[in-house]
Amino acid sequence: MKIQRNIKFEDELNPQQLQVVTSGSGPMLVIAGAGSGKTRTLTYRVAYLLQSGIDPHRILLLTFTNKAAREMIHRVEALVPSDIQRIWGGTFHHIANRILRVHVPRLGYDPHYTILDQSDAHDLLDACLQDLGHKRKESVIPQGAVLFKIISLARNTRTGLDEILNQRYPFFLDFTEEIESIAGHYTAKKKEQNVLDFDDLLEMWLLLLEQDAGLRDYYTQRFEYILVDEYQDTNKLQADIIDLMASVKRNIMVVGDDSQSIYAFRGANFSNIMDFPKRYSDTQMYKLEHNYRSSPEILELANESIVYNDRQFPKVLRPVKTNGVQPHLVIPGNVFYQAKFVAGKISEYINSGIPPEEIAVLYRAHFHSMELQIELTRRMIPFEVRSGIRFFEQAHIKDIVSYIKIMLNPYDEVAWKRILQLMPGVGQKTSQKIFTALVKSGSPLEACCEHDHMPRIPKAAQTYWDSFCDMIGSLRQAGTEGAPAVLIKNVFENGYSSYMRSKYSDSPGRIDDVEQFIEFAWQYESTTDFLSELALMTSTAEEETRDDTGYGKVKLSTVHQAKGLEWSVVFIIWLVEGRFPNQSNFESMEDEEEERRLFYVAVTRAKDHLYLCAPEWLKDSSGYASIARPSRFLRELPEQCYQRLDESEFYYEY
Repeated sequence: MKIQRNIKFEDELNPQQLQVVTSGSGPMLVIAGAGSGKTRTLTYRVAYLLQSGIDPHRILLLTFTNKAAREMIHRVEALVPSDIQRIWGGTFHHIANRILRVHVPRLGYDPHYTILDQSDAHDLLDACLQDLGHKRKESVIPQGAVLFKIISLARNTRTGLDEILNQRYPFFLDFTEEIESIAGHYTAKKKEQNVLDFDDLLEMWLLLLEQDAGLRDYYTQRFEYILVDEYQDTNKLQADIIDLMASVKRNIMVVGDDSQSIYAFRGANFSNIMDFPKRYSDTQMYKLEHNYRSSPEILELANESIVYNDRQFPKVLRPVKTNGVQPHLVIPGNVFYQAKFVAGKISEYINSGIPPEEIAVLYRAHFHSMELQIELTRRMIPFEVRSGIRFFEQAHIKDIVSYIKIMLNPYDEVAWKRILQLMPGVGQKTSQKIFTALVKSGSPLEACCEHDHMPRIPKAAQTYWDSFCDMIGSLRQAGTEGAPAVLIKNVFENGYSSYMRSKYSDSPGRIDDVEQFIEFAWQYESTTDFLSELALMTSTAEEETRDDTGYGKVKLSTVHQAKGLEWSVVFIIWLVEGRFPNQSNFESMEDEEEERRLFYVAVTRAKDHLYLCAPEWLKDSSGYASIARPSRFLRELPEQCYQRLDESEFYYEY
């Protein structure tokens, strides 16, 4: 028999946390600053409700990961031993699935439906394209992965497809009717097969609440207390579900930080948290401002970094830690010096005893890590790329490199096959036949555009073959003795950029990758040297990632991927206008404020040491150098918030 523990909340919580945990009924908005013990507060709130006599099955806890829900419920069980499993806790999709398994027949589905993961959904959309006569890989119509992202964004924001295309995918606007037709066919096909995707789970949960008064009464009466974690990351669909679920009892506690709302690109709606007091006029608002993570010096900079945002709930992070080290501002000569400085400092910290896993480098976009990945590889410093796979191992980079390889070595079978299989209708067998014919001709680059030497090209690929031949001709004209950057630019501008838009759901980021790749390539005059360097770096990286010794790794991450994490030492790189903030995302003041929140999130990941890096000179994709303007987020900071490092302290060599 478990012994009931009588928790002395006042001994285990700070005054702000205690006020939240022991609050009474009604709507509550908890603004939880970075590092303020949000999870602890939520956990103790649930424990307080249970200790106050609330039945576990009348509590609904909504989180963004099932792991977070399990962790909270496990902690609650340690505090208040009881039948914790009766608490409904989990992600929105988990709870939706639990409800639909019982009630989905009311919507015409069999309760034994299966759930499509994202990959399955992409495949089904590709099948819809085929059904409607759109050839797979056809450049004018986006493929399944891209279609899914467009359709999903519309559903989660409760916005029309035409509006999403206009706002986010203007290059597909001419195909609005076709995309709407595919989306309708996709919906019909799912119902025919009795399958649901993740968005269906949420939409049908809301639909049941809206259309079935009896069911709505049951669930709104059943859940007496609803708690929502990371509320600033909810989208319109999730917010509407929460509002309906809480419409009767109105004991809704949402916890989040408006200053860490950074996922608008995924459909998160900043207005959900900002307008909560308007939707619930009797809202009690609380703030958690005691920061247990960072030094006072880092928090001073963090507080100053967000003051220019007009739309926010003002708060001041207050340190629990005592004195620390002032953040450093670094202005390296260029991005390569930036990489050398960061790698040198990392080496110094590791040698001083700080574990590599306690060191992180943060950036606005994945391609910002390219030069640093190269430098860390050269120095044999093990690292993990949290923002994606290593730069030179990405499919789109390998595709482009394959074009360059066949210019240098026309007999490279792997490179030829990779390029050929980018065309519709060309698989392993067909690419092998084409390659064999090219080799037999004695001059593959010439033969590929001479029909006499070629086997039968699949019908689906024929319309692409002339464009392919034009690209090969243009590359041959540029020659391999010229700058490799010219060749990369040639591939990108002569068809590959259009291919990327139709194939990849994250094409804007991949296009940025290629443009950065071109800038990087300008430092090489010889294509031979360029390809040799890439091959050697990739080989070394593969060896270094085999972490058999258990030795830790430095973390490289976009700020988006770093949210919720913390490290002793943090470097924020590429802090120049156009990169951080990323001005290609700017259409309104709201966009600028989200970029500023992103900077705030980056700064608040640091516990003890923080470095802000802003390269002085940049090269563009044409190879021209220009002075980079430091990020507005640096210029907004009072000078007393940081110490500028003297150039003599830069670690350019090793």
